[in-house]
Amino acid sequence: MKIDERAIVSSKAILGAGVEIGPYSIIGDNIKIGENTIIGSHVNIEGWTEIGSNCRIYTGAVVGTAPQDLKYKGDKSYVVIGDNTILREYVTINRPTTPEGTTVIGKNVFLMAYAHVAHDCTIGHDVVIANSVGLSGHVTVGEKAVLGGFVGVHQFVRIGKLAMVGGYTKLVQDVVPFMMVDGQPASVYGINVHGLRRQKIPSDVRNDLKYANTILFRSKLNLSQAVEKIKTEIKHSEEIRNILKFLETPSRQGILTRIRKSENKFPLEQEFTDGMV
Repeated sequence: MKIDERAIVSSKAILGAGVEIGPYSIIGDNIKIGENTIIGSHVNIEGWTEIGSNCRIYTGAVVGTAPQDLKYKGDKSYVVIGDNTILREYVTINRPTTPEGTTVIGKNVFLMAYAHVAHDCTIGHDVVIANSVGLSGHVTVGEKAVLGGFVGVHQFVRIGKLAMVGGYTKLVQDVVPFMMVDGQPASVYGINVHGLRRQKIPSDVRNDLKYANTILFRSKLNLSQAVEKIKTEIKHSEEIRNILKFLETPSRQGILTRIRKSENKFPLEQEFTDGMV
C-alpha cells in the first residue's frame, strides 16, 4: 500500500494490497477498499462503504455520506461500488435513507466530474454517466446505459438497459431499454442503434427492436395493447424479453411514451429511419 502521510485513514478500515491514498483524503472506520484501487487527494469516504478492486477515485469525490433526505434518521445503510469503476472529480454518492439499504454502483461504471448519485440508487454494470448528471433518490439505471451531461433524473425513475439519454434532458418517467431519449420535455427518438451495434446485437434483433419501437410509440395502441402485440408478433429474443419485463413492472412515474414531433432529425436517428438497422 501507498498512503500519503497527510491522509487520515482509520485503523479500522480494511485496505487491500496495492491500495494508494493521496494527500488530505479521509477514510472512515467502516470502509473496505479492494486491491489496487487508487484514491486521489481530498477524497472523503465515510459511512459503511465497500469499494471494489482496480477502481480509480479522483480529487474531491465524496462517497458514503448521509442521504440528503429529511426522512433520514441516522440508520445504518451502505454504499457498494463494483470493480474497475471510475469516479472523476467531485462525484458525490450518498448512502440510503432506507435502514440496511444499499446504494449500488456496478462494475466498470464511469461517473464523470460532478455527477451526483442520491440515496437508494442502483446503477448497473458498464454504465457511463457524464458530467454534472443528477440522479435523485431511488433511481435505477440499467447496464450499459449512457447519460449525457447535465441530465436530471426524477426520483424513482428507471432507465433501461442500453438506453441513451441526450445531454440536458429532464427525465420524469421511465426510459424503455434500448431506446434513445432527448429533449425538454423528454421524447423518444428511436432505438439506440449505435449502442446496439457496439454490443454486436444481430441485425434481425435490431429490426425487431425497431418494430417494437413502432408498436410502443408510433401506433395508436395503449400500453397494455402494445405489450400484447409485441408478445404475439415479435420473436422473444433476450432483448425483447427485457423490454416486456420492464413494461410489466413500471415505477410510480410511469413509462415515457412521448415521441419526437419535430421534423428535424436527431443526429443519430438517420441510420434507422429508413431501411434495415
